[in-house]
Amino acid sequence: MKKISQVLNWLSSLKVAILLLLLIAISCAAGTLIPQQESDQFYYENFNLSPFLGIINGKILLLFELNHIYTSFWFLLLLSWLGVALAVCSFRRQLPILRSALTWIDYKSYSQIAKLSIAQTIQTNNPSKSLEKLTINLKKRGWNVKETDGRIAARQGVIGRLGPILIHIGMILLMLGATYGSLNGQTIEKFLAPGRSIDLLDRNEEKVLTIELQKFQISRDPQGRAEQYKSKVNIIEPNGLSKEKEISVNYPLRYKGLTLYQADWSLAAITIQFSNSPKLQIPIESLPELGEQVWGTLIPTKKDGSDPILLTVNNELGPVKIYDNNGTNLINLNTNEEAEVKGSLIKIINIIPSSGLLLKRDPGVPIVYASFALILLGGSLSIISTKKIWVLCEKDKSLIYIGGLSNRNLSGLSKELPQFIGFLNN
Repeated sequence: MKKISQVLNWLSSLKVAILLLLLIAISCAAGTLIPQQESDQFYYENFNLSPFLGIINGKILLLFELNHIYTSFWFLLLLSWLGVALAVCSFRRQLPILRSALTWIDYKSYSQIAKLSIAQTIQTNNPSKSLEKLTINLKKRGWNVKETDGRIAARQGVIGRLGPILIHIGMILLMLGATYGSLNGQTIEKFLAPGRSIDLLDRNEEKVLTIELQKFQISRDPQGRAEQYKSKVNIIEPNGLSKEKEISVNYPLRYKGLTLYQADWSLAAITIQFSNSPKLQIPIESLPELGEQVWGTLIPTKKDGSDPILLTVNNELGPVKIYDNNGTNLINLNTNEEAEVKGSLIKIINIIPSSGLLLKRDPGVPIVYASFALILLGGSLSIISTKKIWVLCEKDKSLIYIGGLSNRNLSGLSKELPQFIGFLNN
């Protein structure tokens, strides 16, 4: 039994809690510096040549699960340990303190009152009447008073003792919510062209929601720089019900636990026409070797696939630049313009942009929000000082003994005391 008590004391110690918080903070910092949830090959390629902190290469990084820190075994163990420490601290320390604050203590002798942080002796002509007046005055000031023959006990701000317990419960809920969200959440980042959709599946591979992009618009300043991206999406449920919503940068959509962000933009395709052929929608890809925002595709000019031309574009407004296989710029075409290129009449119909959507579903968010509310409430209550006053009357000596204590702001209570007793001899 003694060993169990020692273990519980160690678990609930402040030093252990501070150490755990420090380790969790360091782990979170590492999680922001190391890219998470990438492929194993990514870590071998990027960290074998340039080890993290000079010593952690790709193999070590994967071994210690630093590629998914927030769902790693050791990180979840640290959170669980901290949660147990907080729970033990609440049960072994904070709950007894709360019970003690709620228990009325009856001081029956002057020596008991004299040992209090604040104590004073008052000479009065009528001790019984003074005690009655003091009781009325304390009640008017919002004190909870318990009367006994020849003595009273009063207290105020007991609810403040509930603050640390609520903070501990809130922190435990915060860790539970964050862990639950990390293990069961879903994050999808995808570029969609208008008319395309994405299906969200649950763990059983069943469709729970479909998001269809209806329209995507890029707002630009007079210099042609992108200022805002807007997407009009259609949220379709499995039962067929649908809702149209608009999102833009800094204005996400929240729908039944799903948060949809407007993250980025790209170019999806170029619609062109060769002579009198049908309109062809040709996908284009990013070409980082030609520039930061350059998209393009190769198109053969002969039936055997030889002598291709390269079409590149850097925004949805154009122009489309056409190069031969030697890299020579042949011509630049805007939308609805046509020109002859290597014996073929080419017309640019339009350039189709795509919307970069970031979808996050975190089932732990309600728990996290509830934890924040508890922590804020507990922090507010903790500010309230718990004050207690005891008054003892000795009729034969015409004396009143008054004393008090407070868990914080003792000087405030010492300034309040004269207001309670200043009228006793009036």
